[in-house]
Amino acid sequence: MNKKTTPLIREAEKYIPGGVNSPVRAFGAVGADPVFISRASGSKVYDTDGGEYIDYVGSWGPMILGHAHPEIVRAITDAAGRGTSYGMPTDMEIQMARLLVEAFPSMDMVRMVNSGTEATMSAIRLARAHTKKNKIIKFDGCYHGHADSLLVKAGSGVATLGIPGSPGVPAALAELTITVPFNSIDGVKAAVDAHGGDIACVIIEPVPGNMGLVLPRPGFLEKLRNITREKEILLIFDEVISGFRLTYGGYQAVAGIEPDLTCLGKIIGGGLPVGAFGGKRHIMEKLAPLGPVYQAGTLSGNPLAMAAGIVTLTILKQNGDYKKLDDETAYLSREMGKILAGKGIAHTINRIGSMFTVFFTSGEVTDFDSAKRSNTGAFADFFRNMLSRGILLPPSQFETSFLSFAHTGDDLDATLNACREAARQMT
Repeated sequence: MNKKTTPLIREAEKYIPGGVNSPVRAFGAVGADPVFISRASGSKVYDTDGGEYIDYVGSWGPMILGHAHPEIVRAITDAAGRGTSYGMPTDMEIQMARLLVEAFPSMDMVRMVNSGTEATMSAIRLARAHTKKNKIIKFDGCYHGHADSLLVKAGSGVATLGIPGSPGVPAALAELTITVPFNSIDGVKAAVDAHGGDIACVIIEPVPGNMGLVLPRPGFLEKLRNITREKEILLIFDEVISGFRLTYGGYQAVAGIEPDLTCLGKIIGGGLPVGAFGGKRHIMEKLAPLGPVYQAGTLSGNPLAMAAGIVTLTILKQNGDYKKLDDETAYLSREMGKILAGKGIAHTINRIGSMFTVFFTSGEVTDFDSAKRSNTGAFADFFRNMLSRGILLPPSQFETSFLSFAHTGDDLDATLNACREAARQMT
């Protein structure tokens, strides 16, 4: 596809498993070699040959302000000039914590970590310690990072690669994870009835983005909150993707539901590695050094990530026109649907805010099983056709596309023109 792509992936394969440092980047699910990116700006990324792509991956969600935003670049540069890591507290960590606590009424305190995986892993450890229970409930197709307890029936790259279980996870540990179909309150009730006395927490993406985008049915999250509160089970919202993506705050603000713990990442680091988890004071104070639950990280609260995150959240708080972003995404997904329907291509588009997924299936997609009925071959064909026309979508049927504030009307028009040509080629 590109002059340098094949040599680069072959060279990378000599030193890196699969040639990539995160599995979905291998493009194996779409029958192509990966695009190697050399730089990015605004809504665009550029490959090693200088090829230009309108980017709907957005580093898998965090680039809501677009790539190389000048204020974020300046903040990172200034911070780096003062030192890249101290392993000691900084005032920027206080600024970031204050911003997060003010944005999330469910959080009195927050702790910074280095990734979404660390956030969910730490939140579950804290939930187990707080409740003195061992088992957790998660939902089929929800991906909460690659910690052992969370790889059972996970989404994201696990779904993309068709990995059926969780190799490397001891059976005894996997048995502590109970999985339930997303949107199934009856499944939750059955699990609670069977294991309720030993369930520490329920962890959920309130808007799953890792089996493709799936929306919660009306009332599902409210009923889940009621059950967990009644049974004294902690409810953990994994808002690593949805935090600050749909509004200033999280989906919990949209739904009007307060979880016991919240996990964050992606946007709060402005494109740098970051994660966070937080909740009510009486739970968070069980963390060391105040309490017995140990959690630590040399680079937690890294000054570069804090600088980028503070600027990002400040811009979103002051100038984030989420309605405009929502309207643009609604327009793009609606028009793409019309194009595909006009060519008789079976599809379903799920969208909320600036997130959307085109599923190549005629049925409604409400959980992992219905997502898996998608025609992944048709998606791969669509992906390659769009890529050849300068549109970079996530290279998996089971991921979510993202718009940013940097996308322009011309970007949307070019994307729709590419969609018309792709649909014509597919029929």
